Order: sequence, then structure tokens, then C-alpha cells
Amino acid sequence: MKPITFTDANFEDEALKSNIPVVVDFWAAWCGPCKMIAPIVEELAGEYQGKVKVGKLDVDENQQTAIKYGVRSIPTVLFLKGGQVVDTLIGASSKSTFTDKITKMV
Repeated sequence: MKPITFTDANFEDEALKSNIPVVVDFWAAWCGPCKMIAPIVEELAGEYQGKVKVGKLDVDENQQTAIKYGVRSIPTVLFLKGGQVVDTLIGASSKSTFTDKITKMV
């Protein structure tokens, strides 16, 4: 399953109002570390389907949301629950780091 594409337009409805936890990968096409974690994000989207909403937000196309959450370096991954940021990862990380943070939210 592919990750959801978050945008400035749908972020409130898709991420903040979600009734399940949300993982948002802030990325850009030119970012090397973003490409490194992309396969992990895709795997997580499939593995947690129905339990956690996993998606990506392109910071070049959706600057409002990136600015709102103070994203200064990418990849930045936000873990949201009930519309609130409960955890953050900055930089490329291992799949186990992602799953540990997701397990704490579910």
C-alpha cells in the first residue's frame, strides 16, 4: 500500500482529525536521506494499514504545513495522536526506530 499524500489543503482533515495515529514524513524530491527512508515509509503504510495512517508531505509544494510545524531539516517525521505531535524523528532512521515510536502510539 502506498503512503497517503498529505498537502496543505488536506492536512487538517487527513492528519489532525484522524481517529487513528498518524505518521507524517516531511520530504523533498532532491533530499538524499529522504530517498533512503522512503522504502521504510512505504512498508509501514502497508504493515499498519487500518491501525496507523502513514503518509508523506512534500515540503516544496506544501510550505505552510512545514512552517507551522517548524520543519527546518528533512526528512522530519512527525508522529501524531489526537491531532497532537507526540514524537519526532529528524534525519534518516532505521525501520526499528520507526516501529518503536509507532508501538508507543498504538
